[in-house]
Amino acid sequence: MPESARRAGGVPDATVGRLPLYLRALTSLHDRGVTSISSGELASLAGVRSTQLRKDLSHLGTYGVRGVGYEVELLAAQIAQELGLTQEWPVVIVGMGNLGRALASYGGFSDRGFRIVALVDDDPDVVGTDVEGLIVTTLDELEDSGPTVAIGVVATPSPAAQQVAERLVGMGVRSILNFAPGYLSLPEGVDVRGVDLGTELQILAFHEQRRLLAPSTHDPLRGDAEKEAMG
Repeated sequence: MPESARRAGGVPDATVGRLPLYLRALTSLHDRGVTSISSGELASLAGVRSTQLRKDLSHLGTYGVRGVGYEVELLAAQIAQELGLTQEWPVVIVGMGNLGRALASYGGFSDRGFRIVALVDDDPDVVGTDVEGLIVTTLDELEDSGPTVAIGVVATPSPAAQQVAERLVGMGVRSILNFAPGYLSLPEGVDVRGVDLGTELQILAFHEQRRLLAPSTHDPLRGDAEKEAMG
């Protein structure tokens, strides 16, 4: 496996991407009072194959107990520790448009170890306003006297995203979540996760088209809509 596909701790990136799915399922189970679960049941809840789940968890040194499965609370704690969720991560959101404001208003970040410490925009009409208890500032002010930031969220229009990301990196930020369409070219050692809603919709459209074109498969939930789509 290429070095780029593995984290420093030896856990493949693909596995890291699935750990939050397992943690979400385990958290839900714990909230319902479930104390143990089999690999097959947990895999089903997370939407993966049981063989894949067991392989992923083996990277954490977790193998479960034959005939018993996994202890829900213990496994959730292990995954949370592996993901770095046992400490608090300071986050800045750059771009106070509709998306940025929606992200700033999301209440689930704090429950998962992320604390929004700064909101940034370059619009004079927006700078200085209060959004969710934080005063919107500029990148200049953040660079000069802002709080320490571990993770940057880029929610700007696409043309501004590259420069914003570069300035965040210049402040020492090494983890960036990018909501702007397009690719960010940043130095080695900077982790970038891109969320392109247009791309995700295109992928869904691909699968939807495949379902429509699949021969002799009738989905009663589709009704007349499928007939019209097929012409």
